[in-house]
Amino acid sequence: MKPMCPISFARPSNGQRNTDVLRIEIQMTRVAFIAAFPNELKPLVPGWPHSSRNNVHFWAQRDSEEEWIAACAGAGQQAATRAFTAIEEGGPVDLVFSVGWAGALAPELAPGTAHNVAGVIDVRTGERFRCDAGAGERWLVTSPKVAGAAEKQRLAAAYGAGLVDMEAAGVARLAQMRGIPFYCVKGISDGYTDQLPDFNRFISANGKFSLIRFIPFALLRPWRWLALARMGENSRVAAEAIKEAILDFLDERAYIRQRNGYPDRKR
Repeated sequence: MKPMCPISFARPSNGQRNTDVLRIEIQMTRVAFIAAFPNELKPLVPGWPHSSRNNVHFWAQRDSEEEWIAACAGAGQQAATRAFTAIEEGGPVDLVFSVGWAGALAPELAPGTAHNVAGVIDVRTGERFRCDAGAGERWLVTSPKVAGAAEKQRLAAAYGAGLVDMEAAGVARLAQMRGIPFYCVKGISDGYTDQLPDFNRFISANGKFSLIRFIPFALLRPWRWLALARMGENSRVAAEAIKEAILDFLDERAYIRQRNGYPDRKR
């Protein structure tokens, strides 16, 4: 990714010859990645300095040209808004990615795969947000709740989308308000027909998932163990695929891979 280099000319006023003096101002490009949970970002941010503030987790790395900042604050659009706003406290964002796990709304979308989506639909408002040039073909719907198998079928029929999440529309709206490019890269954690517990009962109003409540629930239901283990592995693979999709998109020459020590899986 190229840094933005505004160029201006200044005329000397100190008795020098009347020639234009070129003044180049290099502005660092700030790229933001908004997720819901730390494990969605884990493959992307190893070795990045980590911090937290007001229940928002941050990871950042920078050089003379670019700063990449990843943040997560929980599930849902309000949490995504908090994460985006917290990143902006350090300066304006030049482009933003909504990243993380999503459910499949089509049987051909396999768990563990990542997708650069064409746009996002907000189920609550009906708004549609197109991603910028270079995005994929499938659309994603943002729902206010975790979608189970029956809800996935309804959303697929109603919107013709391929994926469902809980955050992307909130990030897209903020990007549109600020006039900055928006992209959405999501990894499939659960398939179209997967039968899973209702996770909504374990998500608080501020988007936090309660492991303290979920673990006893799961331990007492051994018939759920296989499906949960499969989802856990799919989520891990999907997070790795998200990282690869981001690097393929932003790092065509493998410069960032080499600088940060990411393995180049294209070789």
